[in-house]
Amino acid sequence: MAIEWTSSVVSVAGTELHIRRGGKGAPIVVLHRDIGSPDSLAFYDALAAHHDVIVPNHPGYGSSPRADWLANVRDVAALYRAMLGDLGLGSATLVGLGFGGWIAAEMACFAPHDTPRLVLAGAMGIKPPVGDICDQALIGYIEYVKEGCHDPATFGRIYGERPTSEQLVLWDLCREMSFRLAWKPYMFNLSLPQLLRGVQSKALIVWGDDDRIVPPSAGAVYAESLPNAKLVTIADAGHLIEMEQPDAFAQAVLSFIASK
Repeated sequence: MAIEWTSSVVSVAGTELHIRRGGKGAPIVVLHRDIGSPDSLAFYDALAAHHDVIVPNHPGYGSSPRADWLANVRDVAALYRAMLGDLGLGSATLVGLGFGGWIAAEMACFAPHDTPRLVLAGAMGIKPPVGDICDQALIGYIEYVKEGCHDPATFGRIYGERPTSEQLVLWDLCREMSFRLAWKPYMFNLSLPQLLRGVQSKALIVWGDDDRIVPPSAGAVYAESLPNAKLVTIADAGHLIEMEQPDAFAQAVLSFIASK
């Protein structure tokens, strides 16, 4: 069954957010990566076959204009908390991908008893005890996206062998905004592990078995810090799990949401 997706713009705290929405059922809010997100992904469709799926573009990423007042990831998390209230999505499961996983984790810390379920996939936000988060300032943005793939063919399948000039511009803008929000320290918050200890949500921590962007040791810290967390590994996947293994990842998320 084809999923009908709609686009809309909402104003939250005076900031415009562009949102894609599709499917019916209990709500899932998906927070995308630091490279933005294609409008259409098989992973989104797989979730929307069973749920109401909401995919906002972060401010300064994709179609959402930049908000100059945003200074860090916690500001973005507070903005999205307001969005959940404005849209009546307080019961939504949060699914955070990479950079979006960090945002989702910070959102859970703002409401440690009121975040129903939390899925963090290759999430940034934690300083890895072993290894380092890949520094995208040291490589080109095309190379950075390719580094997120276990299978080199994934890049071409999603973005084409030669990405469009519009896509290159979007990656450039995403990189600039990521540096504004998460430069020092780069892509982590030292207080996050402690704050996560108070979060009562059921949490699913998902990592690709070949993630070269965020070391698996960061996933272990997430799993240890969240009191009600389970850590699973997706085979034959790099950092971009939702692009490489959409069915396996979607099934893991859907089973987690359905579990008691």
